[in-house]
Amino acid sequence: MIGAIVRWFKAVGYLLTGRLDSARRVIDSNPHVIRAKYDTIVRDKVSQIHIYKQAVAGLIAQQENKMARVKALTEDVGQLERLKAGALGKAKQMVDSLTKTGKTKEEIQATEDYQKCLAAYNDFSSTLAEKQDHITELERDITGYAKSIGEHKVQLQQLLRDVEKIKSEAADAVADVITAKQERDLADMVAGIAKDGSAEELQRMRQLRQEIKAEARISKEIAGTDTKAQEAEFLDYARRTSASTEFDSLIGLAEKTEAKSTAAKTPTSEKSASLPE
Repeated sequence: MIGAIVRWFKAVGYLLTGRLDSARRVIDSNPHVIRAKYDTIVRDKVSQIHIYKQAVAGLIAQQENKMARVKALTEDVGQLERLKAGALGKAKQMVDSLTKTGKTKEEIQATEDYQKCLAAYNDFSSTLAEKQDHITELERDITGYAKSIGEHKVQLQQLLRDVEKIKSEAADAVADVITAKQERDLADMVAGIAKDGSAEELQRMRQLRQEIKAEARISKEIAGTDTKAQEAEFLDYARRTSASTEFDSLIGLAEKTEAKSTAAKTPTSEKSASLPE
């Protein structure tokens, strides 16, 4: 029992699904619906392209930021190179001066000025190395951004071409559907299976015509107009026959006609008389 109920519900579901699919197909084949769907696809594509452009713009912005950072670091490197050279020059001048006074290497290295110049030189050197490494890393990132941005630009161009193709395809699809529908309707009409109502309307008009003619015939019969028409036809024939007989009589053809008629009847009469009783 339960299985039968389940099968019944499934059958109803299949029926409704079939009807929905059939109705959806009719709606989907409408040219206006096709145009609207293509317009929706184009809008979605354009929206995706816009988001894509924003992402590429973000990459370009990062690339430009890194390029600006490289420029600033390059200026810092130049400044550090000058500071490093200054510290080195000052230390060399100090060493030359102390050497002239008879100071030994150890004594010179132990002086405060030497330690300051050495610390500054080492600090400038380490900072310079860090900035140069940073510049190298940034330049590597910038190169990668440039390659990625170039690839994305090519992809964007392809997407834009695809959108133009879809727009063209939309016009062709609508035209094809309209043409195919007209050809199908024409073929159905010729085959007598038109579904646009014209064949049914034509059949109704033909039926109405037959009914009107039948009603007129019945009306004539009821009113006796057909009997009167027959009587008029008989009178006309009698009148034409009488006129012809009168005309034949006037020109002398009536006697000949009567003689021939009598001659034609005589043999039959004689034959009848000669038969034994």
